[in-house]
Amino acid sequence: MTRDLFLRELDGLQADVVRMATMAGEAIHASVEALRALDADWAERIVRDDDRIDALHLELEDRCMRLLARQQPMASDLRTIAAAFAITIDLERLADHAEGISKSVKRLAGQTHLKPLIDIPRMEELVQQMLREAMDAFMRRDTALAEAMAKRDDEVDALRSQVFRELLTYMLSDPRTIPRALELLLVAQSLERAADHITNIGERVIYMVTGEMRELNV
Repeated sequence: MTRDLFLRELDGLQADVVRMATMAGEAIHASVEALRALDADWAERIVRDDDRIDALHLELEDRCMRLLARQQPMASDLRTIAAAFAITIDLERLADHAEGISKSVKRLAGQTHLKPLIDIPRMEELVQQMLREAMDAFMRRDTALAEAMAKRDDEVDALRSQVFRELLTYMLSDPRTIPRALELLLVAQSLERAADHITNIGERVIYMVTGEMRELNV
């Protein structure tokens, strides 16, 4: 493989990592919208569509391995491939959380909302902002943006704690609310973990640019 061809394939790999991020982000958004509507059919479509993201994940991992095998990359190229490989894993897990939220929606369907959905949609907005910034940082090789993005994880954690406190109040005051409250707790936990995976992407960006592996938000 010539150097020019290798660079074109590397650029294509990075573009498709961003495409996978878009798909995962759309799945997260759709799952929360399905929760708002308590729409089991919509949730089921999200669960089925997860196969598309899984397939892209496997394709990108294979392309990473073939790029490594067909040419001996320079150190910076090697870090880019390694980062792309790791990022696809976090994106696949991000999509898994959308699937998990959708399964909660299916279990809640046919019931009424326990409380107005305020903090959970706000968590989702922050997750989407983090994902956009993480992928911008990836494409632009911007370590400062990656670090700034990761700081939003604290906001997501705080909202998750707030959701827990509010739902605990409902459960203690009326045990009949426990099943619905637990489903909303699972949703909040999924969004919190989604933010953790996006923080991991920021760490991979820093590694890709500097060669340094360090944890953000420790």
